[in-house]
Amino acid sequence: QVQLVESGGGLVQPGGSLRLSCEASESIFIFSLYTMGWYRQVPGKQRELVAVIPSSGSTEYADSVKGRFTISRDNAKNTVYLQMSSLKPEDTAVYYCNFRRTVVGVKEYVFWGQGTQVTVSS
Repeated sequence: QVQLVESGGGLVQPGGSLRLSCEASESIFIFSLYTMGWYRQVPGKQRELVAVIPSSGSTEYADSVKGRFTISRDNAKNTVYLQMSSLKPEDTAVYYCNFRRTVVGVKEYVFWGQGTQVTVSS
């Protein structure tokens, strides 16, 4: 029932910056307990994790984006962001956001965004 709406994708030149946003279409109960992540996928390849920000603890990034991408969240707005800087052509992909909460032994809640295209090209 909950939908994640992504925005911010587009065409940028190498070295440029872009900020992706992912907002839940409605309030999520105990939103602060969800782990949020960004994934990306190119045609014919598996979806890969780019960055993750848990409800508590440290953020994590794929080696390929460390130092260039920053993930952040705003629990009051039910939103996760991905700030991308120093973009490279290799960053070209469809980017998906993901919200996840696992209640061990009971249930897992997971939501995916529709995907937004990021193209880095001169």
